[in-house]
Amino acid sequence: MSEKSSSKHRLKAFAAKAKHPKEERQYHWRMLILLPAWVTAAYVASNIILIGVIALLNVLHVPLESFLRPAILQTAIATLIYAMTIAIVIGVPYLIRRKLTTNWTALGLDRLVSWTDIGLAPVTFLVYTLTVAMVLAAVVALVPGFPVDQTQDVGFKAIGSQTDNLLAFATLVVLAPLAEETLFRGYLYGKLKTYVPAIVAALATSLLFGIAHWQWNVSIDVFVLSLFLCGLRSLTGSIWAGVLVHMIKNGIAYYILFVSPFFGG
Repeated sequence: MSEKSSSKHRLKAFAAKAKHPKEERQYHWRMLILLPAWVTAAYVASNIILIGVIALLNVLHVPLESFLRPAILQTAIATLIYAMTIAIVIGVPYLIRRKLTTNWTALGLDRLVSWTDIGLAPVTFLVYTLTVAMVLAAVVALVPGFPVDQTQDVGFKAIGSQTDNLLAFATLVVLAPLAEETLFRGYLYGKLKTYVPAIVAALATSLLFGIAHWQWNVSIDVFVLSLFLCGLRSLTGSIWAGVLVHMIKNGIAYYILFVSPFFGG
């Protein structure tokens, strides 16, 4: 279908809706509990499975720490947990009931990165940075002693070579944004906003995303970040702009944690 005919089709659909008042939308509020609980259960199950596998290997006298560098092991663990969590979240409902299939469109992955995504990312990151600075300043003013400067634990503790640095970069700046955006703004927010108002879906998604990061200052930071990322998902219909914002944020954190100290910064 050409762009011109597509525009005519949309105009006709809009005119039809104008003639017939839209029926009041029915919300399914139980999904506000069920979907976040399901994502949490999938993440916990993935950790339990991985812990079980590592324990079994130790029983079989195959300690991974003895032949894998810490950075390699950390990358492998992060990759497996992300992969298993997404596989469980999407795969189990499909196996139980085929109608519960989650397609690429539902995940916000039905197209490639666009120039619009690339343009929106730095602008959104700037606005998010200013917003979270004001929010954290307000929290510090209201809660004396709040650990606003506490460093986030990213898992990589022993970075001793260029390979280790590359693995940390790949995990934190590439893998984590892709996996977390697919899981939270793709699956969770994408599903929730079909059952409850978008703003409520964004708040629920962001709350769970914040809790998943444990540390108070980081949780508030990523809660605000997630609100912007949910907005980008709704605005663009895709998670790619959010992935780019997430990569910018994690890239700056990677530089501060691993590159700047190397140069004495």
